[in-house]
Amino acid sequence: MIDTTTDIPQPQRLTDVEATPLVVLSEAAAAKLTELTAGETDPNTGLRVYVYSGGCSGFRYGMMLEDQPGPEDITVESRGIKVYVDQQSTQYLTGSEIDYLDTLMGAGFTVNNPNAVSGCGCGSSFRTAESAGMPGGCSH
Repeated sequence: MIDTTTDIPQPQRLTDVEATPLVVLSEAAAAKLTELTAGETDPNTGLRVYVYSGGCSGFRYGMMLEDQPGPEDITVESRGIKVYVDQQSTQYLTGSEIDYLDTLMGAGFTVNNPNAVSGCGCGSSFRTAESAGMPGGCSH
């Protein structure tokens, strides 16, 4: 006789697994982007976020407003704002939060990146555990 009362672990279904978002916007970042794009009529206008080699820790962040995604971009919507990330940058940005800070020292967008294992004093350069990048000068 077969005992059917034993609990056999069942594999998790994909719908049961909560995926880590590629990037999210903080309330402050979404508010600033809404303000910056208030005059835009194109509904595809969004924030492009990318990573490139450079900076004193190996990688730097780049951001700009973009009127549409490129053919290879990943498009994420966060707090009603479109965010465009190129395929190469996704490995460095997964799980990151884009924030906007306005302090006595200045105002601007910043990236809270769980993949960064170190940064440098300039605040715009980082490295990950998997890839140290190519360190360089800490100029802006």
